[in-house]
Amino acid sequence: MEYLPIFINIKNERTLVVGGQEKAFEKIELLLKAGSKVTVVASNICKEIAELKANGHITHHEELFSEDKLKGCKLVIVTTSKGSLRMDVVKKAKENEIPVNVIDFPDLCTFTMPSIIDRSPLLLAVSTSGHSPTMTRIIRSRLEAMLPLAYGRLSLLVGTFRKSVQNSLQNKKERRYFWNRIFSSPIIEMFLSGKEQEAGRILKNEIDTIGQSTQSIGQVCLVGAGPGDPDLLTLRALRLIQNADTIVYDRLVFPKIMQYAREDAELIYVGKKSANHTVPQDQINQKLVDLARQGKMVVRLKGGDPFIFGRGGEEIEMLMESGIDFQVVPGVTAASGCSTYAGIPLTHRDYAQHCVLVTGHLKEDGTGLNWESLVQPHQTVVFYMGLSNIKKVSSELIKHGMSPEMLAAIVQKGTTRNQKVFTGTVAELPEIVDKNDIKPPALIIVGNVVKLHQKLVRAGFDNQILD
Repeated sequence: MEYLPIFINIKNERTLVVGGQEKAFEKIELLLKAGSKVTVVASNICKEIAELKANGHITHHEELFSEDKLKGCKLVIVTTSKGSLRMDVVKKAKENEIPVNVIDFPDLCTFTMPSIIDRSPLLLAVSTSGHSPTMTRIIRSRLEAMLPLAYGRLSLLVGTFRKSVQNSLQNKKERRYFWNRIFSSPIIEMFLSGKEQEAGRILKNEIDTIGQSTQSIGQVCLVGAGPGDPDLLTLRALRLIQNADTIVYDRLVFPKIMQYAREDAELIYVGKKSANHTVPQDQINQKLVDLARQGKMVVRLKGGDPFIFGRGGEEIEMLMESGIDFQVVPGVTAASGCSTYAGIPLTHRDYAQHCVLVTGHLKEDGTGLNWESLVQPHQTVVFYMGLSNIKKVSSELIKHGMSPEMLAAIVQKGTTRNQKVFTGTVAELPEIVDKNDIKPPALIIVGNVVKLHQKLVRAGFDNQILD
């Protein structure tokens, strides 16, 4: 370890910045944010620093640096491009035992400035000890994406209860166990999803009843896992999967997504294959209620989006009737994800001004769909779960006025490495399925936008799919 990572309190303390251009401004902003009284020594200053000076936020000295400028300083930052001045400031700072940082010259520094993720009062600092600022920036951006802004307010909330927990639990191990339980409970996700006051009340009750036998409160999160590619998960979906006590998942959830679950998470498979549900829907609904009443953080993981042919509405109705707290996290629906990866835009100024998503689950007589509304000019129609009724879909569309020559595509296992795209006409759809032995999951796209698939493929379109 080249440096000892520490946080310095510079609130109302003097700090010195030598240099007055853009790099200096960036550091001055950080110092001011930390509550420091900043003095700038520079013969010329950029307009941003000039504005800070005009507004009384900093003190500026135009004259050359002298050792007396270091008096009372907590730390020094050097951004000047003048080599002799740079070395003089470093020498004097070290003689006065004042920490000094020199931008772009790590060998001259007694401390470095890390890349900061600010969720005040929560702060994360990332550093490569000056070896690779680019790597530091990339890692910071990835970590920042994983931390909702609400984490700052969450740390404030937890801080208000810290003393109460210390008074109630004298043993350090007991306190650690208590907080570990709280941070893995639905209370935290409730707070992060916007129910901050309710989460605060429940947390207070947990603290007030430490040592007493109380019923735990769980939560169910209906989460869209997208059509396959794990990279299409939303940040919130990923966080919930990683934190879940129990994950109740469908067949259409891509196996690699399950690798994000905790090692100790309970994984419950409920199937839901076309016309062959491993677990009936009413039993799934009841299972979610039972798990939540055990105080568990439950993720109900569904392929695509939970509210688009995912029966998420039915599950939520049951949760509401049972008084179970819940949230819904949308996912990339198959129509959007699969068509995009296949190079078929669902809308296009020249071909389709509107798009209709329908289910291919039909009654035996083909009723249940308004076929006339599906046979409209300048329209794209996407059928979910239509393979088993592909003959009926084809014949009904033609029967109600669609040209047998209308273009159509079938996207099998869309957005995964095993994705296949088959194109033809509406009349040819049954033959395409039989000839290629196409199995679910598959999406059927009907409309002139299918023309663009071959055009984009010939142009070298490749929406890269990674394992």
